[in-house]
Amino acid sequence: MPSEASLKEGEFMTPNKEDYLKVIYQEGAKGAVVSNKVIAGRLGVTPASVTEMLSKLSRQGLINYTAYRGSTLTTKGVESCLGVVRSHRLWEVFLTRKLGYSWSEAHEEAHLLEHATPMRMVDRLDEFLEYPEHCPHGALVPRSVSDHEPELLKKLSELSEGEHALIYKVTEEPELLDYLEGIGVQIDEPVTVVKVGKYEGPITCKLKDETIQVSYKAASKIFVAELPKTLDEEPEPAKDAE
Repeated sequence: MPSEASLKEGEFMTPNKEDYLKVIYQEGAKGAVVSNKVIAGRLGVTPASVTEMLSKLSRQGLINYTAYRGSTLTTKGVESCLGVVRSHRLWEVFLTRKLGYSWSEAHEEAHLLEHATPMRMVDRLDEFLEYPEHCPHGALVPRSVSDHEPELLKKLSELSEGEHALIYKVTEEPELLDYLEGIGVQIDEPVTVVKVGKYEGPITCKLKDETIQVSYKAASKIFVAELPKTLDEEPEPAKDAE
């Protein structure tokens, strides 16, 4: 959590403000501008409420806000929300590893715990969990403003038939998390696209020895990375000189 001393006199960080900053942090990868519509959808609030809050955050120097375009976090904004993002993702790790929570259950409970956890406890939790790199849904556990997700991630829906990749992370939406966990999607698992349905139809994928179908909408919220090269891969033989 950010200290109130980091804000100007008379300005205080609240759970509501932290929620807005967290959404911009999550959606604004690589400095992308996050629209008011995206924020309203993620938080379940009206457009008018979003505009009002973004104006406050902009006055506090936490975001760069342009009307009709969207928002990005300032360095001060990243620093202010980093603690709550880290707290949320560490609680998700704890709840799934130690208490057997499902993906969606851990996400919902972590949202309640993230705002109430002092930084000393977050640090102790991090140490207890042996400093995990990612939450159960694959998102990076940030520990400094320089921590970022890899830039070369693709959506599963963007892969062609026959392509291989590694499932890196999924979007944290409760219904989506239940759906993906139910069909057997796992983080850090290789995936091969077997068939792509026409007109945004289901995508047939192979996970280890199991073949599953993923809806196009869900596949667009699964992010994949290039498979790491293994030591047993042999280089292709050089062609004979002609």
